[in-house]
Amino acid sequence: MPNVTRGDRMGGLLSYLAGEGRRNEHTEPHLVNGDSATYTFYGDAELDRATALAIARDLDEPRTAFGVEVAGGHVWHCSLSLRAVEGQLSDEQWSAIAQQFVDRMGFTEASGKAQCRWVAVRHGLSARGNDHIHVAVNLIREDGTKASIHHDYSRAQKVARELEQEHGLQVLESRGSDMALRGERPGERASAERRGEQTVASVRLERTVRAAAAASTDEAEFVRRLHQSGAIARPRFAADRDDVVAGYSVALRPKPGEPIVWYGGGRLARDLTLPRLRQGWPDTPASAQAAVDEWRATWRNPLRYTPVAPGREQHEPGPDLWREYTDDVAALREQLRGVDPRDRATWAQAARETSGAFAAWSQRLETEPGPLADAARTLARTAQIRARDTAPRGTHALRSIAGVASLMAMASTGGRGTMAEAMLFRQLMRTAQAIHDMHRAVEESRQAAQIRNALGVRLDAVRERLPELVPAAPVGPETEAVQRATSGSALARPGSPLPTPLQPHRPTTPTARPAQPERGSER
Repeated sequence: MPNVTRGDRMGGLLSYLAGEGRRNEHTEPHLVNGDSATYTFYGDAELDRATALAIARDLDEPRTAFGVEVAGGHVWHCSLSLRAVEGQLSDEQWSAIAQQFVDRMGFTEASGKAQCRWVAVRHGLSARGNDHIHVAVNLIREDGTKASIHHDYSRAQKVARELEQEHGLQVLESRGSDMALRGERPGERASAERRGEQTVASVRLERTVRAAAAASTDEAEFVRRLHQSGAIARPRFAADRDDVVAGYSVALRPKPGEPIVWYGGGRLARDLTLPRLRQGWPDTPASAQAAVDEWRATWRNPLRYTPVAPGREQHEPGPDLWREYTDDVAALREQLRGVDPRDRATWAQAARETSGAFAAWSQRLETEPGPLADAARTLARTAQIRARDTAPRGTHALRSIAGVASLMAMASTGGRGTMAEAMLFRQLMRTAQAIHDMHRAVEESRQAAQIRNALGVRLDAVRERLPELVPAAPVGPETEAVQRATSGSALARPGSPLPTPLQPHRPTTPTARPAQPERGSER
């Protein structure tokens, strides 16, 4: 979440960043990156006021040497913040993000122009628990020219969105991207704690809806499965109609005396809106009428909903279906070998169905969302594509594995699983591996690393439930890009670590202030 401000007092800004903060929240302020000369000279030691002012003088030197002023202030300041629920990044990860951010904002030599002097400061969590850094830039370049700040706010938002996706961070919903899995609302954490639950309602519902959607062959079955899973749902009818459903809302079944808190499908994830879900279901007059009948039944009284026409969700699957659906997953994995990694729509479909199968299994086995739910949510990120990208590039008609989720929903809840479950689990892991390989192929190393981690040791407890422990498919040798993303190491910093000799292009008069000493000579 970038927050851009302007000013003309570099010393004041650096003093604040190295100080105690407005609520004494600043702890161990230090640099995590900066232009080559500044960061090499000062390093990442804890800052005090004197050091902060020395850094400010060095950052300001191009302005004072060339005597250039910028309308509105030459100090460009931007804070980059994570949501509190995302935890904390390492200094190395923040260093890489800071370098990429200033490069793409056009403040470094990566723009093809002289660099601006800049630093990135980290001083602990904010008062609200957000991990963040502050980027301070002098808009006067090393050659005395001014850096462009035209549309800097919108550019910062765009760059932040790119970095969120590349580093596997939570995408901010308010930017209007279709790539979002939603985060927590204010108050959700406190509500979850009152209910004695570790996970907020929106995350629990996202798992429930995803599992129900993946297991359903039509919209009517989706409505029935939502209620069967313990959630409640209600329709949103089109204006002045009671026979056309335009959307839906879901909620956790409340405890006695508690209010119902509703969430629209799009609030949970962009691929869980009703129009997106309908893309995977048949569109016939009969199926539409059956869906309307079930929605009307929920609309009258969601808490006492009774299915109008119970379907296959009421029946245990036969043993023959386990083999059939396992073969379907294997066939899907083989199909994916021929899909262009840049065909995001086709890969999103595969990720959505694979994610739904893991979500259904999680719904059955995990009282609180655990490793299976984490695998489902991680894979679901790949399914969050923009509306304009929903048309496949190729002619692939992927094998559907919708039936797998219904099988997973019937998985054993105690003791060891069956051999059929072990076989199906192995095929799902291999399909997830193919999705991982797609991300590596298009150089989305952070997403690839997240999938690899989600399929690794976190699923060991699940594997132990199955006969003849099935190991996860190996990810394979890591590329340099993957290693950099998972370790958080900074990108190679271009340029020399020595200060750039400044040569003002305008003559100075004898009455001007004394010439500036060489950078670092009087320390």
